[in-house]
Amino acid sequence: MAELKTKKTKMSVEDFINTIEDEQKRKDSFTILKMMEQVTKEKAKMWGPSIIGFCDVHLKYESGRELDWFKIGFSPRKANLTLYISGAVNSQTELIKKLGKYKTSKGCLYINKLSDIDQDILKQLIEEGFKEKPFHK
Repeated sequence: MAELKTKKTKMSVEDFINTIEDEQKRKDSFTILKMMEQVTKEKAKMWGPSIIGFCDVHLKYESGRELDWFKIGFSPRKANLTLYISGAVNSQTELIKKLGKYKTSKGCLYINKLSDIDQDILKQLIEEGFKEKPFHK
């Protein structure tokens, strides 16, 4: 079985965010960081060179595959801000309709900038994503 390439690192989350050239994306990243810290009550950790994750979990799938990952997280990609909020993207359909301008795929929420969305709704989605099984503590 192939080994997961994205692993937790000791890189500083704040240092990473401060390297983001786009000023708005940098500000938005610090805002999302704060939101996720408030919801999880934990400090973020870097996963690979560009993913910020919260709450380490060990996952074991029915297939027998096991891996270490995070409950929720985000990545300030060049094209957009990618939020990893697991099943909330699929299970919170009524809530997500109120969000604003976004795209989704397989547990990920893509937004261009925070001004495109309702940040209170985003925080609710983050809260729901954090509660989603199998990631709930």
